[in-house]
Amino acid sequence: MSDRPVLVIGGGPAGSAAAFWLAQKGHLVTLVEKKEYPRDKTCGDGLTPRAIWWLTEMGFDFSVQEFHRITGLRSYAGDRIFVEMNWPQHSRYPDWGGVIRRRDLDSQVADLARKQGVDILEKTEATPVVEDGQLLAVDLTHGEETERVDPEYVVIADGSLNRFGRELGTVRRKDYPMGLAARGYYRSPRSSDPFLESQLDLRDDTGATMPGYGWVFPLGDGTVNVGVGLLSTFKRWKHVNTTRMMADYARTAPRYWELGEDSKISEPVGGKLTMSFSKSPLVGPNWITVGDAAGAINPWNGEGISYGYETGHMAAEAVSDAIAFRDPARLHGYTRRLDEEFGLYFKMARVFVKLIGNPSVMRTLAHAGTHSRPLMEWTLKVMSNLLDEDEKGAGERAYQTLAALVRPLPVS
Repeated sequence: MSDRPVLVIGGGPAGSAAAFWLAQKGHLVTLVEKKEYPRDKTCGDGLTPRAIWWLTEMGFDFSVQEFHRITGLRSYAGDRIFVEMNWPQHSRYPDWGGVIRRRDLDSQVADLARKQGVDILEKTEATPVVEDGQLLAVDLTHGEETERVDPEYVVIADGSLNRFGRELGTVRRKDYPMGLAARGYYRSPRSSDPFLESQLDLRDDTGATMPGYGWVFPLGDGTVNVGVGLLSTFKRWKHVNTTRMMADYARTAPRYWELGEDSKISEPVGGKLTMSFSKSPLVGPNWITVGDAAGAINPWNGEGISYGYETGHMAAEAVSDAIAFRDPARLHGYTRRLDEEFGLYFKMARVFVKLIGNPSVMRTLAHAGTHSRPLMEWTLKVMSNLLDEDEKGAGERAYQTLAALVRPLPVS
C-alpha cells in the first residue's frame, strides 16, 4: 500500500476542499502546493452566498479581520444604477456574501484541511510519470530533492493552466467559452461599501463602447479590488488589451470610489478563465479533475471559488466511494453528479454568452434592465445561480425572456 494513498495536486479552493473532505472521511491525504502560503492569485476576491455556505460547512471563521461582509449587488448601465439588490433569500444559502483576498482565503482554508489531518507539502512541484497515457507514479520535487510516490488516487486541482492534467491527455473544448480578466488594487474611501458593484456597459474616456464588464469589490480595509472581464464570444477578443481596458474603466468608474493613479496600489494582472466544464476527460483510471483545472467557472458571472469548493466536495465523495468499494469505476459518479447539478444551467449559460458576445446585445440588455427591475432581479438571481428549487422553472422562463430580447440582433 502507498504511504501517500490519496494525492491532491494544487492548494486552491478546489484542492483544499477535496483534501478537507477526504481527510474528514478518514483517508490519508497529501496536498501538494507549488508555492508557499500565503500566495497571491489573480481573482476578483468576491464570495457569493454559495461560496459562504461551503466555507461554513468547513468551519471557516468569518470574524477574521481580512473578511468583509457583503449584503448585495449593485449594477450600472452607463452612468445609471439600474439595480441595487440584497442577496436573495434562499432555502439553503445565506443572504450574504463577502470579499477577502485570495492569499488570505486560501491560506485559511488550507489550515482547515491541515486540522483534519491533511499533510500539506508547500513549495513542491508535482510531475506525473506517464506511460501509454496511464498515470503510473508522481514525482514530488522540493528544492533539490525528488520523491517518487505511487498514490492509489490523485485529485488534480492545479488551476486553469492544468499542466499536470495535460500530461494525462486533458484538453479544452475550443467551442466552449473562455474568459479573459485583469484586476488590481486601489485605495478608496468607500472600501466599507456593503455591495459588490458591476458595470455592464463599459465605455472608454471618449464615450466609445468597450466589450466586457467591470467590477469594484470593496475589501473593508481601505482598499478595493477593481477589474474587467471579457468573453471569448466577442469576435475580436484576442486583440483587446485588458490593461488598457482596465485603465479606461478606472477613469470612468463612479467618482465616489476615487480611483486614479494616485490611489493605485498595484499594477493590473490578468489571465484566462476556463469556463463551463470545458476540460475533458474529467475522470481517468485513478484520477479526477476539479476546480479551474476542470473549467469549473460560471460563464454567467466569472465566479469560480464556490465551484471549486463544490467540485472538491463531489470529487472527495467519488474518491471515497472508489476506495470503500475497491472499484475505480466509482470515480465516474463524479461526472454524473456534475451533470445533475450543473448540466442544464451551464448549457443555458453557453447559449447566453454567445449572444452577449455582441457589445450591442449587452448594451440592449443593460438598458432593458433600467426599465424592468423584476427582470434584472431575476437575471441576477440566475447569473449568481441562486434560484431555489421551486424557482428553477421560472428561472428557465426568465432566460427565455432574455433570449427573446436579444434574438433579433446579430451575433458577432
